[in-house]
Amino acid sequence: MARRLSRPDERGDPPAVRTGARVVSVNVSDTKGTRKHPVGRAVLVAGFGVEGDAHGGEWERQVSLLARESVAKMPASGLDLAPGDFGENVTTAGIDLASLPVGSTLRLGAEAEIRVTQIGKECHLGCEIRRQVGDCVMPREGIFARVTKAGTIAAGDPIEVPAVRKDP
Repeated sequence: MARRLSRPDERGDPPAVRTGARVVSVNVSDTKGTRKHPVGRAVLVAGFGVEGDAHGGEWERQVSLLARESVAKMPASGLDLAPGDFGENVTTAGIDLASLPVGSTLRLGAEAEIRVTQIGKECHLGCEIRRQVGDCVMPREGIFARVTKAGTIAAGDPIEVPAVRKDP
């Protein structure tokens, strides 16, 4: 169950909702359209995305996220699916990513923040997972975001949803 922090944090940011969610894996690739490989930790660069990842740049899909729970919904296929296999930069646990509204902010680790820009995507015809399994969960439940605050993220880091500051 989510709980609210009672005071703004040290940076003066609004309180956050602690979700119990966490980063399972941080993944990168140097080529678009391929599986990503776990790197343990990575730097999120504001306005760019994941340092060293092919999808970094000035656009709205700088970072992709997919929940481990979403991968578990895939039909039994005999494939050994691992973090990054769906092309996601961040594999998560404990948060229903697809239920977040576009515009939501997520804090990953101690510093990095991202803003959700898109839920799901069109699956490309060359999707290796769809070809082997007959289905791919990323188009339905993966989310995309823009980096709004830089920071380093790592496997095991908490994921928080900062509360919206309300004007009096």
